[in-house]
Amino acid sequence: MGRVTVTLKLANRGAAAEPREIEVEALVDSGATLLCLKPSVIAALGLQRFDTVPMRTANGTRDAKKYGPVWLEVMGRGAYFNALELSEENPNLLGQIPLEELDLVVDCKSQRLVGNPAHGGTQTVEVY
Repeated sequence: MGRVTVTLKLANRGAAAEPREIEVEALVDSGATLLCLKPSVIAALGLQRFDTVPMRTANGTRDAKKYGPVWLEVMGRGAYFNALELSEENPNLLGQIPLEELDLVVDCKSQRLVGNPAHGGTQTVEVY
């Protein structure tokens, strides 16, 4: 697939004083299930931890802290998601569930993220 990175606009719109918003780079990883963020990003947004879940990685299984909700925008498309905390040395990851909800796919030839060509590039929700 190559290495595809994108800029994510993230917001905690439920922050006590004022909404917190930041932009970060993320690796598009269709092998990851969820949005995965570094601790520094989670702290900057002031996200609240609400669960701990088992997370399987190439290095084995460990417990991961789950935070949310976080507003995610990429390529003009947005929705609320939960996020798992990664180690600071890992890149932020944009996983399969956000990709599917935002109707984005990886164009392997051009090594970039695009709107789903099956839907004419327009965000479409399928309910069958």
